[in-house]
Amino acid sequence: MEVGIQVSCEDLFLDRHWRVCHAYATFVTQRTNAGQKVILKPIVPHTEKEQVEYSVAAERRRVRMLHDDIIKDLLSHGSVLQADSWAVGSAVAAEKTKVESVELVLPPHANHQVNTFGGQIMAWMVNVATIAASRLSQAHPTLRTIDMFTFRGPSQVGDRLLLRAIVNNAFKNSMEVGVRAEADQEEGPNRHINSAFMTFEVLDAHRKPCTLPRIRPEPLEGGRRFQEAIARKKIRLDRKYIISRKQSEVPLSVPWDPRNQVYLSYNNVSALKMLAARNNWRLSSEKDKVRLYTMEQKSTLSFRVESEVDVPAHRAFCLLAELSNRPSWDINYQKCELIHQVDDDDFLYRVVTPSVSHGAVGSQTSAHQGEGILQDFILLASKRKPCGSGDPYVIALRSVSLPTYPPTEGYNRGEVLCAGFTILETRNNMSLISYYNQASPEVLPYISTDIAGLSSSFYHNFCSCSQYLTRNRMQSASEVQTGQYQATNTDGPACDIEADNLSVPLRSTQL
Repeated sequence: MEVGIQVSCEDLFLDRHWRVCHAYATFVTQRTNAGQKVILKPIVPHTEKEQVEYSVAAERRRVRMLHDDIIKDLLSHGSVLQADSWAVGSAVAAEKTKVESVELVLPPHANHQVNTFGGQIMAWMVNVATIAASRLSQAHPTLRTIDMFTFRGPSQVGDRLLLRAIVNNAFKNSMEVGVRAEADQEEGPNRHINSAFMTFEVLDAHRKPCTLPRIRPEPLEGGRRFQEAIARKKIRLDRKYIISRKQSEVPLSVPWDPRNQVYLSYNNVSALKMLAARNNWRLSSEKDKVRLYTMEQKSTLSFRVESEVDVPAHRAFCLLAELSNRPSWDINYQKCELIHQVDDDDFLYRVVTPSVSHGAVGSQTSAHQGEGILQDFILLASKRKPCGSGDPYVIALRSVSLPTYPPTEGYNRGEVLCAGFTILETRNNMSLISYYNQASPEVLPYISTDIAGLSSSFYHNFCSCSQYLTRNRMQSASEVQTGQYQATNTDGPACDIEADNLSVPLRSTQL
């Protein structure tokens, strides 16, 4: 199970509140005495906020399960610095930052099952990591993040815990400290029970990060830790960069790479789920039970179109997830080409859309603006099945950039920040289909007249979608491709409605 933790502070005299930190902890059950697994009762989310957290937790699990594969992939493809960059004359030898400490586990340190409190082990590990960091910086360091604190085995009352820490790498303003905890046994080798990687900074009088000395790693194992620290930093920066992108930034799209695909996919799905969970949608127009909603937030305009269709949710999901078929029913999709299948749930497409107005949308790549200029988009499509009862099927879309598909003459390169479908099972095998789009300047012209009440093209487009789903409610998506709704030939697979396998191996096909 995943448990969300948030620590906040309150000043009772100044009536001030602030958040200190937050984390997600994963707990697993212990087997019974007979060696059988314990199956947990499913959680039932009640509020919209709980439903979103419940659903996004599944995305975080995908990220955790692929984390080690991403590290290995970064190292194997030479995406980190090589050993010759270590030869810095003023660098501090990593051996000088080594710290070892022994703690005896007493009854107050353990729970009623006589297992050592995880928080107690974490506190001991932070202590030795802080000492190691201070040996490099010659100052009092500040803990910033803890990366993948992994409990590998239990510890009990009476154990002597051997804690080892060393600075793995030092960057300009931060350093990574690796910590390892072992249970000292009277017979046999020590049991490895915990590992963690902690990032520290040293702040000056103005609370600004100080420049840190470089580190010279130990031979062999020290070199491996040095390289892995660089890989972990790249992952953190990729994750922060992808998740923090704002619509005011140009461009909106993030470069797609096999090594950041898991974070792009996570951001793609979670952004759509967060957008769908907003409660300040306003009904702008309705026609024959097809509803258009809008929502304004600061400088962002989002819209939602939804209606109920007489098609089972899993069938609608299969049909809509095959994006190559969309030109057959969506007048705004002139062409949709599958570029690359990332894995069973993520795909890269190039979409061509017709011109909206006379030079209404500009582009640095087009030599002239005017009638007939088409737009194209490079989209990451991520599909997800429900995590539980009340959770919808999701097909999320967002723009990415690919070096092999740069903007070309004659096309305005458009960008999509957040878009896609949610499909919710309702009564009598019917489905509530909702389409969302956080409108970018390139998308807004397609819907602006509908929002203003001057046309109802959204209604006709949704009717066309409904007819497409109804006519093919008993066909698979692959059959539709070769049938009446002929689309661009691709090698995309038919939709599989079996349970998700979250341990899909990382694929690093070069484009």
